[in-house]
Amino acid sequence: MFERLLPHQLVGTVFDIDLASLSSMGVRGIITDLDNTLVSARTALATPELIAWLDKVKSLGFKVVILSNNNLMRVAKFAEPLGIPFIPAARKPFNKAFKQALSLLELKAEQAVVVGDQMMTDVLGGRRMGLHTILVTPIARTEEGWGTRMNRRIEKIALSRLTKQGLWPDKGDK
Repeated sequence: MFERLLPHQLVGTVFDIDLASLSSMGVRGIITDLDNTLVSARTALATPELIAWLDKVKSLGFKVVILSNNNLMRVAKFAEPLGIPFIPAARKPFNKAFKQALSLLELKAEQAVVVGDQMMTDVLGGRRMGLHTILVTPIARTEEGWGTRMNRRIEKIALSRLTKQGLWPDKGDK
């Protein structure tokens, strides 16, 4: 029942993603969540460390798009200074925004990954579209809105059941 919430990979932060491995898998694009994935929900702009990582990602030939359920003002303020295309108010896990992201990247599902901190939005949405999914540890749970807190309760139940069934992956590839 909860198998659609299983990420393909678990990492601590985006900085732990093995970009060389993704490249060897034929991945050319990264669809990433914003809040609690790239920065905390209350951090308005990219940190110097994140800017360096994004520069590295781009220098390796990856295209990046930010796909966020947050509003236009929040996402634009973050993404525009970085020159990264974005889709706000995405309504993840529904397919429409993921299709839009793939269109912006000009890639097929097998050429892109989804990176995010939520099983109920990022992983479920990515898996429904046939995308490789990478779940990161949330940066700051204390700053989450009520909708995310509700999702976390469901995720806790799913995690417990998937772990009991021996399906939950270790850090790294599933």
